[in-house]
Amino acid sequence: MRAVAISQPGPADVLQIAERPTPQYKAGELLIKVHAAGINRPDVLQRLGKYAPPAGASDLPGLEVAGEVVDGDFTNTAFKKGDLVCALVQGGGYAEYCAAPAGQCLPLPKGLTALEGASLPENFFTVWSNVFDRCALADGETLLVQGGTSGIGVTAIQLAAALGHRVFATAGSDEKARACEALGAERGINYRTEDFVAVVKELTDGKGVDVILDMVGGDYLPREIDCLADDGRIGLIAVQGGTKAELDLGALLRRRLTVTGSTLRPRSVAFKAAIANHLRTTVWPLIEAGKIKPVIYQTFPLEKSNEAHALMEASTHVGKIMLQVA
Repeated sequence: MRAVAISQPGPADVLQIAERPTPQYKAGELLIKVHAAGINRPDVLQRLGKYAPPAGASDLPGLEVAGEVVDGDFTNTAFKKGDLVCALVQGGGYAEYCAAPAGQCLPLPKGLTALEGASLPENFFTVWSNVFDRCALADGETLLVQGGTSGIGVTAIQLAAALGHRVFATAGSDEKARACEALGAERGINYRTEDFVAVVKELTDGKGVDVILDMVGGDYLPREIDCLADDGRIGLIAVQGGTKAELDLGALLRRRLTVTGSTLRPRSVAFKAAIANHLRTTVWPLIEAGKIKPVIYQTFPLEKSNEAHALMEASTHVGKIMLQVA
């Protein structure tokens, strides 16, 4: 099969088309003929040599795919050959075939193309796990999304808004801030020209937000503490702004605040399967009803994955960057 391999750690042009054996599915896995795959920040970090795949995972990049089930272990699954699915994988998505644990596969939502379906798994699994499971965003609570026009951001905004929450989001320009509002955010905040702490405090009558989804870290964390409501929670999923922060631990104690972090890729199949079940019952109906829509910024053929990575690193996109495989 054709696949995109990382020839060596480095810039985007180290991504090269290679011939690889078609993967052999294991017990509990399905073999998918890939129609489309999503581009994600961890793929870029892996290409740079900063994020090694978990033990036993494919060395090929790619954490989400959609396509046709062509073979697999169908024991205790509702899937069969010929089904169209989207799937979260530990690696190997930039290829014509990919093996995925059946528990991490979901039926392609009705009305969506495979390209649209492939844009869902990484972001929806991540957002559900962190915003709704770890940070337990509850009825009547508010959410601040840092990086609202990223793939994660557009997912968090739409999902929380569809479930009835007030959502605020930061972005790097006025145009991107307005894009956040078009997706369902009550207010998009241009972090280059506005103080997100002051804006959030004003919008919440001084209370602050209940949950913050943070992919920045670094010096954002102490500012986020300032704009949390009492009993508020921060879910940290990336550290684009750095791994070090100075926090007022007294504020955490007095105001009963929680800072939690997680990475999804190394978690167990059982853990991810539980998230898939939540998505199937709670989120997939919202997608099929048109209340949440995939946001695809640009699509590239498999052989131009290097251009897709360059676009990801430029951070000019709103929504997902995708690969069309078949």
